[in-house]
Amino acid sequence: MSDRDLIGYAGSPPQIIWPNGARVAVSVVVNFEEGAEHQAGDGDSTSERVGEVLSVVPDGHRDQGQEQIFAYGSRVGLWRFLDALESTQTPTTFYMCGRAVARSPQLAREIADAGHEAACHGWIWRPHADYPDIDAERADLMRATDTIETATGQRPTGFFCRGSESAWTRQLLSEQGYTYTSNAFDDDLPYHDGSGLIVLPYNLDTNDMKFFHPNGFTRAVEMIEYVRDAVQQLLQEAQQGRSATLSIGFHLRISGRPARFRAVTEILEYLASLEGQIWRARRIDIARHFAAVHPRGQHATQHGEEI
Repeated sequence: MSDRDLIGYAGSPPQIIWPNGARVAVSVVVNFEEGAEHQAGDGDSTSERVGEVLSVVPDGHRDQGQEQIFAYGSRVGLWRFLDALESTQTPTTFYMCGRAVARSPQLAREIADAGHEAACHGWIWRPHADYPDIDAERADLMRATDTIETATGQRPTGFFCRGSESAWTRQLLSEQGYTYTSNAFDDDLPYHDGSGLIVLPYNLDTNDMKFFHPNGFTRAVEMIEYVRDAVQQLLQEAQQGRSATLSIGFHLRISGRPARFRAVTEILEYLASLEGQIWRARRIDIARHFAAVHPRGQHATQHGEEI
């Protein structure tokens, strides 16, 4: 059988107090993937099929419709997001694909100049589990890292890829000096593993990709209410001394559309109204605080002491 940790903190998670005194840390994540999706027109073997509609263009043929669906995110959606993030003073992590940054470096710079974190989302929007060997993955990771740093002035120290990492991804991230990886869906708190990285879980349920899934959201109000339910549950548990993190994921081409953008604005305003009850933070700041108060090798406390 594969090596899987099904135990985690075993019912005794660390009692972390975040920098502003809250027990719940919330990170807003915006995915910047436009121009990095699979497109036959860019020399890829196939074009991305997941979009507003399921693509019917045959494999190997250029799909200009899908190209334009993605382009809406960078042409229009980004500016809605930057305005809303500024008006609510929301510190944000942007997951940036290297090829998207290479095509629109001025947009990546706008994001960084606004004070947001530039994290690496791979070279293109693909699962890293499908890399055939470590050298191919290393080359793309180095290319993405360098491209993001050149465009933004920030060397990315956080990572998340579509789907799943490969068997070598975390080794490569450690080699490149990364602080955390977010390809983890198995906990409410960061944790250490054998890679030397902070593993900072990412939530796929409080994520606007569910607008594109048949079992997901259909209207903005559904995502708003779902996020509120998640936050309220964590705040209730915080009253009992339980610490947690929660991520809320958006995509420029998805929630950048007018009907869905109501979810963005109302969620951001709601989070801002909870200042002091929650800590709104970039993911790198969450990872750094966790590393400071819960060093590698330290286990969760057993008698209620705060760390």
